[in-house]
Amino acid sequence: MVLSSKLAKPDPYPDIENQQPLLNPPEIIKAVYATNWSMSNNKKIKYFLDLIDATELNAIVIDIKDYTGIVPYKNDIDLVNEYNAWERRILEPNKLIKTFHDRGIYVIGRISVFQDLQLAEARPDLALISSSTSAAWKDNKGLTWMDTAAEEVWDYNIAIAKDILARGFDEVNFDYIRFASDGNLNDIKHPYWDEKTLKTTILKEFFKYLRENLPNAKLSADLFGLATIDTKGVGIGQHLEHTLPYFDAVAPMVYPSHYFTGFQGYEKPAEHPYEVVKYSMDEAIRRTKQFIVYASTTPVTAKFRPWLQDFDLRADYGAEEVKSQIRAWNDAAINNPELNEGWMLWNASNIYTKDALMPESNRE
Repeated sequence: MVLSSKLAKPDPYPDIENQQPLLNPPEIIKAVYATNWSMSNNKKIKYFLDLIDATELNAIVIDIKDYTGIVPYKNDIDLVNEYNAWERRILEPNKLIKTFHDRGIYVIGRISVFQDLQLAEARPDLALISSSTSAAWKDNKGLTWMDTAAEEVWDYNIAIAKDILARGFDEVNFDYIRFASDGNLNDIKHPYWDEKTLKTTILKEFFKYLRENLPNAKLSADLFGLATIDTKGVGIGQHLEHTLPYFDAVAPMVYPSHYFTGFQGYEKPAEHPYEVVKYSMDEAIRRTKQFIVYASTTPVTAKFRPWLQDFDLRADYGAEEVKSQIRAWNDAAINNPELNEGWMLWNASNIYTKDALMPESNRE
């Protein structure tokens, strides 16, 4: 018998075994967001470790699938590989998890669900179509979206969630769980949504499906900040009460810069971070308490963990602006501590205002 001289090359980054979630996760999560590109860079990883070690922070949110649709590590997820939807950015994901866990840091994996360039390219039959061109519909940023009602899209994202949970991620954070916006919405043709069923109903069914397929996982949901106030789905299907029975944490993105001119009488809401966050989260708590009373047969599992702004947009944001948002949320929740699960800071450039954070001695 002749043996082939072409031997398979060993993996240069073999990684370590799958990890276990933290045995004693923090009760109050204080997190910062990191791109998967940051997690591919040792200097940036050290930046995050040093920042968390020195401050009250105790958690990190890592992009596992962002708007590009790329999963950033080698994996055995069948469809991800079939759709060529992965790229080796995080060389050793299990080792990365261990690095954070060894310091007691809670690790959250973020998945962008319905905004997904790669899946739209691989499966155009599941994506939104332009009625005028019959090509993929794109929003104002040139990004493609999946049909929110397509269960194959649901299953695809659940498969990714199961993989990161098996590796030891403590939680899965679902973002872009909504219908498309910011484009010519009248030009959209939906291959799956019948355009008659309420958008809020479609998303409620999706939330329920997530929980049924990830029954024991820690799950969080990102919502528009205005979903705390608007009761009709904000035009994108996000109804606050529909998230409460299915997620462990609900994360309204109450970035003051994203509120419309004239909100609560403010010409420039970004210049009023305390007031915008306080009002929004007061409303979220009020509606949740009301829901608990009037929907007593539906158990509420969710607490709130809002996304807060640590970036400049329509106003300069420094330590005081960030601290005022944290203070606003703490003030809103002071009489309902059972609904407070902390907060998360967002900055797309992954540079955070250390002076806004209390020192490590104040860590939960």
